Amino acid sequence: MSAENKALPQIIALGGHSMTTNEEDQALSRYILAQVPAQRPRVCLLPQAGGEDSLYIANFYRHFLDLNALPSDLSLFKPHTADIASFLLGHDIIYVGGGNTKSMLALWREWRVDQILCQAWEQGTLLSGVSAGAICWFEQGLTDSIPGGLTALDCLGLLPGSCSPHFDGEAERRPSYHRLIADREIAAGYGIDDYAALHFVGAETPRIVASRPGATAYQVVPAPTGASESTFNASHLLTLEEAGDQVTI
Repeated sequence: MSAENKALPQIIALGGHSMTTNEEDQALSRYILAQVPAQRPRVCLLPQAGGEDSLYIANFYRHFLDLNALPSDLSLFKPHTADIASFLLGHDIIYVGGGNTKSMLALWREWRVDQILCQAWEQGTLLSGVSAGAICWFEQGLTDSIPGGLTALDCLGLLPGSCSPHFDGEAERRPSYHRLIADREIAAGYGIDDYAALHFVGAETPRIVASRPGATAYQVVPAPTGASESTFNASHLLTLEEAGDQVTI
């Protein structure tokens, strides 16, 4: 691909998403697939955060086959290739599942997957994921990977600032994120509701999309008396699809 035709780096970070036939789940997946030009996008699952759970992987295949994509997965417990870089770089989309972010990042670093993902992003492969697969792209994430409460975790740093998923789905997410930002224990950043996503293209301000009414994302920054939260306006994907509007950014 020539420099002038090179795709801009893209990341789609989802606050909460499942591999079901539910229209809310499928709408988010259709949105991800629509951001690449391939008629049948090649989408690879990285399931390490969830311990490479076989049921999750099977659901991923069913989900994306139903959407006319070409799914695959990369195992690091039972590797099927020694050339991980060529395998991952051969995909249009890389999707990271949820689970334990700290353990996932440790495993990635041991196998140099973190470096390969950075290369893929720079070359135009769309990076996406949910929960652990959302926060991993930022400098820091709010995680429950360590028993005892929600804490800050250093991540890959492809995107500036921090991120918390499940902002409306877990009662302690919002207050913990506000407290850590107010105490300067985690960088300012984004909270993402379940069924909402941040879509970054290059260095642009993210587009916010959602497949459930009321779901959106928030920017949280330090304030003199704690932390300040502002709400983004989200584009509702099912409404756009019903109107026949383009869902590409």
